[in-house]
Amino acid sequence: MTDTSTRTAASSSSPVRLRYQLFGFFLTRMVINTSFRMIYPFLGPISRGVGLPVEDVTRAITLRAALGLFSPLIGSIADTRGRRAAMSLGIASFVAGMLLVGFWPSFATLVAALLLTMFSKIILDPALLAYLGDRVSYEQRGLAVAIAEFSWAGAFFLGVPVAGWLIASGGWNTPFWVLGLIGIGIFLLIRRIVPAEQTRVIRRASLRAGLEKIARHRPSIGILIIGLMISGSNEVVNIVYGVWLENAFAVKLGALGAAAAVIGLAELLGEGLVAGFADRIGKRRALGFGLGTYIIAALLLPGLATNETSALFGLFLFYLTFEFSVVASLPLLTELLPDARATLLAGNGAGHSLGRMLGSLVGPLIFTSGLAVNTTTAAVMNGVALLTLIVLVREHHDAAHRSTDS
Repeated sequence: MTDTSTRTAASSSSPVRLRYQLFGFFLTRMVINTSFRMIYPFLGPISRGVGLPVEDVTRAITLRAALGLFSPLIGSIADTRGRRAAMSLGIASFVAGMLLVGFWPSFATLVAALLLTMFSKIILDPALLAYLGDRVSYEQRGLAVAIAEFSWAGAFFLGVPVAGWLIASGGWNTPFWVLGLIGIGIFLLIRRIVPAEQTRVIRRASLRAGLEKIARHRPSIGILIIGLMISGSNEVVNIVYGVWLENAFAVKLGALGAAAAVIGLAELLGEGLVAGFADRIGKRRALGFGLGTYIIAALLLPGLATNETSALFGLFLFYLTFEFSVVASLPLLTELLPDARATLLAGNGAGHSLGRMLGSLVGPLIFTSGLAVNTTTAAVMNGVALLTLIVLVREHHDAAHRSTDS
């Protein structure tokens, strides 16, 4: 896609409008991320609500994750049809999924909702981040992207507790229709704050052209490998840490809840550190720092686990450095291939999905030899990511001339 007219339109956006847009993006993603995060802690009441074993619901969640492998095909809509159109379609899909379960609760509508919300996220996230890549100067993009990424932690600290209260008050499907109604308001908000693109003069790229550009671009291939390794390394530990805590320290449900809170705090701090430092020290350097500390945190985790408190501290470091690395990679990614931003971002989503699928398969198998094998595997994968960053990925120092807004 040729972005010239889009960037011309961007030059008319004021800093005040950008602040409103960032708040709207944060709110939008927090609501949608809440629908993702609430499934895990409330698997029990949801499975009882649909009258099926927990295993059946988890298989539906696996199916949702598998849809992420098609991210390049779906997420590239923002390159071929425009950012605003893609955001609108993504939110509309989310609303449809939530209202299906809200008003016609059943296992079939739950599966449909899981797939529709995944479809929504695959479209929305690349479109939103590509829009920020179009509108925000590269020097300030780390802050802008991190603000949008605060929505993941926000969903954990605000959205999930509210969902729990709604389930306790009105039944397992109550959060679905509430989120659906909020989604209608968000749809109208995004249509209000994101200007329509001048589609008559924008030359749209085809999906094939975007994929060919990525395949020929070494830094883009490198960043996709990095995303796969980061997510895979996290899932290798993420899939077993609850069992590990139970087996090693005989922790009860309340302690597992404390572990979840620790992880949420780590995510929030990781996003905050990217917001504060990525633009100052440089995006590539920030990602390198994140990966280096992530390796150290993975290797330290088994040694720190002498008691429950120190084990939670080790998990805090592990998830802090993971979240910092993930968020630090995004502003760098938005500028590697400006003519196929959304397609590359969608490809990154597919890489993360593949990494999580591989990690969830490998993690339990190697855990039979002890947690140290899982954490060493995570460290090796992040070592591959760091080496890939050093060899393949370079920042575009002329990036400031490509975007016009701050």
